[in-house]
Amino acid sequence: QHNTTAQVKPELPQQVLQLFLYRISILTNIMSSARPKGSSVPAPEGERKYLIGGNWKSNGTLAEQEERVKTFNEAGPIPSNCEVAICAPYIHLPMLLATLREDIAVGAQNCGNNEKDGAYTGEVGAHMLTDLGCTWVIIGHSERREGFGMAGETEELCAEKLKVALGKGLKVMFAIGEKKEERESGVTMEVCAKQLDPAIKLLEEKDWENVAIAYEPVWAIGTGLTATPEMAQETHAQIRSYMSDKVSPEVASKIRIQYGGSMKGANAKELLAQPDIDGGLIGGASLKADFFNVVNGVPM
Repeated sequence: QHNTTAQVKPELPQQVLQLFLYRISILTNIMSSARPKGSSVPAPEGERKYLIGGNWKSNGTLAEQEERVKTFNEAGPIPSNCEVAICAPYIHLPMLLATLREDIAVGAQNCGNNEKDGAYTGEVGAHMLTDLGCTWVIIGHSERREGFGMAGETEELCAEKLKVALGKGLKVMFAIGEKKEERESGVTMEVCAKQLDPAIKLLEEKDWENVAIAYEPVWAIGTGLTATPEMAQETHAQIRSYMSDKVSPEVASKIRIQYGGSMKGANAKELLAQPDIDGGLIGGASLKADFFNVVNGVPM
């Protein structure tokens, strides 16, 4: 005899269904380029526009990143003399490119030194990032130079990555900076010069148009310690002078030098008021609504 009991198909778990529909919506948005409109106004020609970059590091579930995007989309206008970019984990880049307001650029936190596809297991090439729609990438962050349970990246490797990224059409926040003992020993600029020199050798003068130098004193990253505005200004001025001597006065006058080292809403205005501080590369504060307090801290 046949079993006449009705066969009930198990229902798809609601969470799985929602995730499936959400990913379909992301793909639809990417294909239609339908990012939400922003509210920035172009800055006057000739000004060195402030650059506020957010580095989300290895933080966030998909749901948490969605909430951050919602917060930033509702955060109000961006000052006309300020450019904003968020550098997110690789796996969240498609979501940001589909849903983050269009006046906030999207970037990655690293890329390989490979110029094309190939046998580079685990690596993401700069050409892949531009194909996806990214605008920016961070190269040379101290956490990667130092390494975390793995070998750190050398000055030469960081310079190679910088050259490749620029060649594939990305703009780069190139991070440099000294450790606490190096600051205390008075060799801050020697350390910064050592990190800049391989890049200066590899790049042509025109390449620097798409580079921002992110000065991040390692001892101030994620520690709550911050260089005083006067300390930061002194080092920024030295970096600009070095670029003038080693590259050209024109490049030095135009290049943006960001400060990164526990910058947040509470101290951004005073730091950004310094003449050679042209923005910030923000870590912890970029994960919160406080990020826009930094954005709104730029001098008008």
